[in-house]
Amino acid sequence: MAVVGDLALKFGGMIKKEGAFDLKKGVFGLPISSHGVCFNARKFRSVESRIGVQAVMQVGVESAEVSKGSKNLEGFLGLDVVSEWELRAKGFLGLRKTKLVCTIGPACCSLDDLERLAMGGMNVARLNMCHNTRDWHKDVIRNIKKLNEEKGYCVSLMIDTEGSQIHVVDHGINVGDEIVFDGGMATFEVVEKVGNDLRCKCTDPGLLLPRAKLSFWRDGKLVDKNYELPTLSTKDWFDIEFGISEGVDFIAMSFVNDADAVTHLKNYISTKSSKSIEVLAKIESLESLHNLEEIIGASDGIMIARGDLGVEIPLEQIPTVQERITYLCRQLNKPVVVASQLLESMVEFPTPTRAEVADVSEAVRQYADALMLSGESAIGPYGQKALSVLRMTSSRMELWSREEKRQNALFQHNVAASLTDQIAEHICNCAAGMANNLALDAIFVCTRHGQMASLISRNRPNPPIFAFTNDSSTRMKLNLQWGVTPLLIDLSDDTEANISKSIDLIKAKGLIKNGDTVLVVSDTVPSSTTQTVFQSIQVKTVV
Repeated sequence: MAVVGDLALKFGGMIKKEGAFDLKKGVFGLPISSHGVCFNARKFRSVESRIGVQAVMQVGVESAEVSKGSKNLEGFLGLDVVSEWELRAKGFLGLRKTKLVCTIGPACCSLDDLERLAMGGMNVARLNMCHNTRDWHKDVIRNIKKLNEEKGYCVSLMIDTEGSQIHVVDHGINVGDEIVFDGGMATFEVVEKVGNDLRCKCTDPGLLLPRAKLSFWRDGKLVDKNYELPTLSTKDWFDIEFGISEGVDFIAMSFVNDADAVTHLKNYISTKSSKSIEVLAKIESLESLHNLEEIIGASDGIMIARGDLGVEIPLEQIPTVQERITYLCRQLNKPVVVASQLLESMVEFPTPTRAEVADVSEAVRQYADALMLSGESAIGPYGQKALSVLRMTSSRMELWSREEKRQNALFQHNVAASLTDQIAEHICNCAAGMANNLALDAIFVCTRHGQMASLISRNRPNPPIFAFTNDSSTRMKLNLQWGVTPLLIDLSDDTEANISKSIDLIKAKGLIKNGDTVLVVSDTVPSSTTQTVFQSIQVKTVV
């Protein structure tokens, strides 16, 4: 590497080398604003020796010559086939940022169907544990893993628990109350109570499906429930054990009402699995909205289940509630999935309504991490077309956001507690700002646990984020992060070696060309406790 200038920042003072940039003049003539990394040397000098943290910013030129031995590493580049194809066809800025989740059901469970969904852009395959048998779920999981291992896809696995749902009358019901099935699919009015039975009149005819969810309304308000059930049922615990044994990547937890339930499940998983499994809390009840910030803080991510949520709050409140949840998740650095009825008409028809396309566009405009298909893919005959609609709509809306420079208006809430995490957060905010201001082609992140890749993603930068990790669990969980393409490679304790390897591997694939400029961030934590935690940010241009 031919270094044209560098700047090293170290706690306790600034070390300026020959040819270094003047911070007052900025980088490449651009000022380092509030998004930059600013440290008070006097404040941190006394703690430098005991915390063992270094932060480095460097601007340099990377040689176009591939390092010796990199050809031997080419086969170890864990770039999935879909991202590689998209990168070759569209370039760095053409990569889709919004992730796509597909619910797997009888309409798309064969190996060929699953591969078509994976090739169409499915990042996460969701299994709804309300339906199908244990053997059926096992076959789907086996097929997804087969596609990943044998054909080079990178599709994560999610199971969705059923929750302690009520399917029978268990409320204090009066004559005149309304019973709403599945959020409005059909509505009945109670005209008479006969013992434990209710005699009802249908006021809004519709389709009644098995295992329909009921809600009860009186004078335009939801009737309070007269029971208290656990968040996870006995069946849910069996399903969770199954998911752990099958090595799934995400568990979506239904009907979460408080943070304690999430914490309990996460603690349970940590004692049962050596693999990291992320817990997503589903927001689908009025009570969960009352405890929203605590639930988001306790979980690894959020799913906005708009169908069930629309049963418990007025329909006109759904758009603002969705926007509030999405905003809070980004502020607290948790991925958020917008789910339910995105393209509901495509369960029956080959094209969506224009209103549905507008709904999808709005979720993308709000910078949701992921969009989810439910019945559209699980039971509908047009699942692949529905996925294509999500993919094309997302890409078009992301392009509009870049053209309008909407990322510049994003405000980030500080989430870090420890000094090390605060450094990482500032570096990532600075990295995203630099990548946008300098119009860089891509952001490379060397990470073991995905922390800095996630923090950069929170800023929604224009260039795509390539996260190089040596942990397969980290790779699969990053599949749900906006704008992040995770790659599996070997990482060492040598930060510079990791950076060189990452660039060499992309070069060896022919995916980076002369003149491309990338920003490289590293949060590699050494395996030895005696070594320094090294966090760095560098700009490298291929010549």
